[in-house]
Amino acid sequence: MKGLYWTAGLLAVGFLVLSCGGGPPQVGESPCPEWFSNPPQDPDFLYATATAVSRDLQLALNKAKTEARAELASQLEVRMQGLRKKFDEEVGLGEDAQLLSMYTQATKEVISQVMVGSRIAKQYTKKEGMGWRACVLMELPIGAANKSLVDRIKANEQMYTRFRASQTFKELEEEVKKFEEYKKRQGM
Repeated sequence: MKGLYWTAGLLAVGFLVLSCGGGPPQVGESPCPEWFSNPPQDPDFLYATATAVSRDLQLALNKAKTEARAELASQLEVRMQGLRKKFDEEVGLGEDAQLLSMYTQATKEVISQVMVGSRIAKQYTKKEGMGWRACVLMELPIGAANKSLVDRIKANEQMYTRFRASQTFKELEEEVKKFEEYKKRQGM
């Protein structure tokens, strides 16, 4: 009889230990909201997400915003390089090397200027231990970058004359028109 009690006691302790183990571990669970992992897709905006941790809430937010802006700048640079490649193909090389150099310089200036138009679309903060985690979703209207590039090109007469005839310029101006319409709808 003692053996039966002993066995029943061991089984009870075993079941108790197993039931306290909790569920399966949450592998790869994000500390940020759903929008962080799946940012919106919009042809008129570039989006970037970033997260940062700091003991100071404001510093965590600033670090996340800076990282997201760097990602936006990278995306914008890739986009502008795509426009430049199209322009290279349309205009050609050789005698137009100076023109292409001016265009490249204009795109670099636009990238540094346009980042001012970036803004936080969403943000999330969460206390983590002794510090804070900040998650941000930054957005940048593409139309602003296109308008700025068109303005820079128009400022240089030689480049504007040559570029105006290209298909790339027509596409760029069409996107600028869409951006101007968007600004009117938003009351900007």
